[in-house]
Amino acid sequence: MTFPHWLLFCGVSLLMCFTPGPAVLLAVSNSMDVGARRTAFSSVGSSAGIYLVSGLAMLGMGAILSMSANAFLVMKVVGAMYLIWLGVKRWRSKDALISSDAGQAPTDRRERKNWQLLVQGLGVSLTNPKSILFFSALFPQFIVPGEPLFTQYLLLTTTFAICALISHAFYVALISLVKRHVVARARLFNRIVGGTFIALGLGLLNTRHKLG
Repeated sequence: MTFPHWLLFCGVSLLMCFTPGPAVLLAVSNSMDVGARRTAFSSVGSSAGIYLVSGLAMLGMGAILSMSANAFLVMKVVGAMYLIWLGVKRWRSKDALISSDAGQAPTDRRERKNWQLLVQGLGVSLTNPKSILFFSALFPQFIVPGEPLFTQYLLLTTTFAICALISHAFYVALISLVKRHVVARARLFNRIVGGTFIALGLGLLNTRHKLG
């Protein structure tokens, strides 16, 4: 793969990653709950999910989902229910009193552990069938025939995962700058984030089994 070829992929990846989706929304939500530093665990989990989803796409899962309405329906419902569950949980959160010291020393027994944040990020990545179809459509455009497939898989996936981490860091930093205003309107913040998760889940349910 030539350097200009890789730069083009970087541009496409950054554009996709900076378009707010479930993973970005989760990072923003967690940054208010546990602080910017610990949000890294959910972002790392999301990035790990990118490797798995990308691997499934490379193995042909995208083609299977594209052709099989039943396979896509199962993944779609699971993914949608997970997003809706996250949304309802956030909407009903009693932590409408997100404190300005979020992310510091735990003061609540319900404080999520790092591994739970990691699994949460992984779950968001793995339960969206559109991700597999996205990688199935994107990667073939940048695969160079004749070169080792696994090496290209690692290069493209790592590039995309780093772009995702950069986008998460950007949005978390942005939220940190306006955190005081968000804390003052914490219940509204919970409703907006929760409602957006629910909307994403419902939107996923409305997705047809062939995405192009």
